[in-house]
Amino acid sequence: MTIHTMKKNEPPVPPQSGTYKLQKALAQAGMGSRRDMEELVRAGRVTINGAPASIGARVGPGDLIQIDGRAISRSADSSPPRVLLYYKPEGEIVSRDDPGGRPSVFERLPQPRGAKWLAVGRLDFNTSGLLILTTSGELANRMMHPRYELEREYAVRVLGRLSPEQQAKLLSGLRLDDGMARCEAVHDRGGEGANHWYHIVIREGRNREVRRLFEALHLRVSRLMRVRFGSVSLPRRLKRGQYVELPRPEVRQLLASLGLEAPSAATAPAARSAHRRHPASRAR
Repeated sequence: MTIHTMKKNEPPVPPQSGTYKLQKALAQAGMGSRRDMEELVRAGRVTINGAPASIGARVGPGDLIQIDGRAISRSADSSPPRVLLYYKPEGEIVSRDDPGGRPSVFERLPQPRGAKWLAVGRLDFNTSGLLILTTSGELANRMMHPRYELEREYAVRVLGRLSPEQQAKLLSGLRLDDGMARCEAVHDRGGEGANHWYHIVIREGRNREVRRLFEALHLRVSRLMRVRFGSVSLPRRLKRGQYVELPRPEVRQLLASLGLEAPSAATAPAARSAHRRHPASRAR
């Protein structure tokens, strides 16, 4: 890493070609969001070539970055992040640690080399559907950040039916324990017997928000499934407990749609298979 000392009235030295801000390099390597990485740097847990790192430091391909003395793989610098679409079944948690020993989605996934999977939002234990995972903390943070207001679409089965007045309340907003919440859209998908299906669209990711919206209308949700997050939909052929990896052209499109840069195709290694699936479900 090269350190530049500026003289008085000397114009700023432009960043060296091929270098990145430290926080961005760590986020791209799947270590967490930029904000998380800034906290690690402030805590003195990050070094560059053996020296304590500082906020805003720039690093190149030849620099050794360590967190708590452990070297960080930088392979993600020259290739797009990996993105998995996982059809989460009910009965799994989106966490690596659970005191109750419940099954975790991370037990099902392949281990990325030199990085870790970061979940883009969470799904409750009893909620199924689309779970996006990526090796890029920057991508995960961008998709979840309230400023970008990405749509989340859910298929909801309720006991009973929404009246026109109740649909209007969902669209105009309901007061929950943590503030007002509303749906962007409510679509009737029909049903048989006492159960009825709806597709709803929200722009937030608050805890149990969909269930609480319906509870506020005195309707019980008997099934809940996420079918879309932003521009990414749950693949129709994907079965519960299976995953598929997005091809690199689609990853680049996703990055571009969120205003993020992607490495050029000329420098990226060959694409991985886009149709990996996890092994058959274990007996429980």
